[in-house]
Amino acid sequence: MEVGLSFTTIAVIVLIFVFYALSSIKILAEYERGVIFNLGRLRQTPKGPGMILVFGPVQRMVRISLRQEALEVPAQDIITRDNVTLKVNAVIFLRVIEPTRAVVEVSNYVYQTSQFAQTTLRSVLGEQELDELLAHRDKINARLQTILDTHTAPWGVKVVNVEVKQVDLPESMLRAMAKQAEAEREKRSKIIHAEGEFSAAQRLVDAAHLLAAEPVSVQLRYLQTLTEIGVEKNTTVVFPVPVDFFSGLQKLLAKDASAEAK
Repeated sequence: MEVGLSFTTIAVIVLIFVFYALSSIKILAEYERGVIFNLGRLRQTPKGPGMILVFGPVQRMVRISLRQEALEVPAQDIITRDNVTLKVNAVIFLRVIEPTRAVVEVSNYVYQTSQFAQTTLRSVLGEQELDELLAHRDKINARLQTILDTHTAPWGVKVVNVEVKQVDLPESMLRAMAKQAEAEREKRSKIIHAEGEFSAAQRLVDAAHLLAAEPVSVQLRYLQTLTEIGVEKNTTVVFPVPVDFFSGLQKLLAKDASAEAK
């Protein structure tokens, strides 16, 4: 009876030891690191990747992912420097560089970064005018990234990039911008039309000087025009009359009028 009891006790102890050993085995992926606390004291070097042993309750492990994360900043109400009310949201791309500091220095680095991003977004965009915000978004993104990275560096978190995702304008401002764009387009259209008229007039002047130098060329132009008209199937007959004929006729009529007056 005693032998049986002792055998059962040994078997139970062995099973407990086996289950404890199995539960102490932890598998960390390539992108994960394990921050270990020995009796509450931090072990400076994180473990992983691969299989590690964590003997609880003496040791405790906190998993930290080293992959890049995308954090969306909620839409913020912003008043620009030229008193335009906007709703702006952004996206932050960050990753953990030092797992131990990300665990010890801050309770939740994602939440902390989100709060810093909201306040920074309001303060930075509030210093810009609407035209600067729409035209120089790359510079604003770089400035936001620099400010956030300065805040998160003590936590071992690197802000890789910040992008202003969407800018919602009020309806009145959209209508005003549409009118401005329409007026700008109309202005450019008139300028282009005037430049075309000027170029055409300049070409006509050059052509007139060339035709005046060679009067026979006017007759050639008449013949070419007749050729072009004759190609079409129509019943219209065009007879070219030289312009000099009318000028000569006008001079004769003027002489007759002066003679009658005398």
